[in-house]
Amino acid sequence: MAVRLSLTLRHPLLPTSYPIPVRATQFRRFAVQNCVSDSDDSRKLVLEVKEKLEREYSSLPLGRNGRDDEEMILWFLKDRKFSVEDTVAKLTRAINWRREFGVDELSEDKVKEMAETGKAFIHDFLDVNDRPVLLVVASKHLPAIHDPVEDEKLCVFYVEKALSKLPPGKEEILGIVDLRGFRTENADLRFLTFLFDVFYFYYPKRLGQVLFVEAPSVFRPLWQLTKPLLKSYSSLVRFCSVDTIKKEYFTEATLPAIFKD
Repeated sequence: MAVRLSLTLRHPLLPTSYPIPVRATQFRRFAVQNCVSDSDDSRKLVLEVKEKLEREYSSLPLGRNGRDDEEMILWFLKDRKFSVEDTVAKLTRAINWRREFGVDELSEDKVKEMAETGKAFIHDFLDVNDRPVLLVVASKHLPAIHDPVEDEKLCVFYVEKALSKLPPGKEEILGIVDLRGFRTENADLRFLTFLFDVFYFYYPKRLGQVLFVEAPSVFRPLWQLTKPLLKSYSSLVRFCSVDTIKKEYFTEATLPAIFKD
């Protein structure tokens, strides 16, 4: 109906009998048909992956984030460029990891002690691109003191929480690392690598961008060590200032309190 309506509209200065070019209507028909075809093909591939997982990996759990979760299957298909074999391999690894790590058992209570350090939190508001925001305060991360396993649990819990805040039609979250006050005792190559591994292997295409805010010179050597390990994910990183955060990512009403004057 929308296509038909658009085709009947005429510019007020043109005669009402002004013909619609055949090529334009053919293009519109092709676009609609192509969209339907893509949707049908995606559905077939989702079912193919689902059946393959049931046939070859029946021990994997069912339900949300399990081997029969069609939304999760489609998400991994997109990441693997709709290769069934590659999707099954990566999805199997992710589902096994979720079970071994105990992702579904994580809760506010279980990460409470580490959350109270204030080293990370989920922002109450979305950014200007409607992305949930995961904030990390690097100066409060103390690897010599904090249990690395508990750090990882907090990280995964907040990733899950951020994803639960995705508006309809949105797929990515924004990560912000506040590097003001960063010192050598805050450096943690192991955890930074873990963080990006989590997004690459288990939450692909969910991290839209990572902002490193006000990075001091002492942080640069750590970044140079980490960057090669991240491969293509390093392109998601942007070094920026607090002023950039204010002007490009939030409104005055939604700006995180830590970046307010």
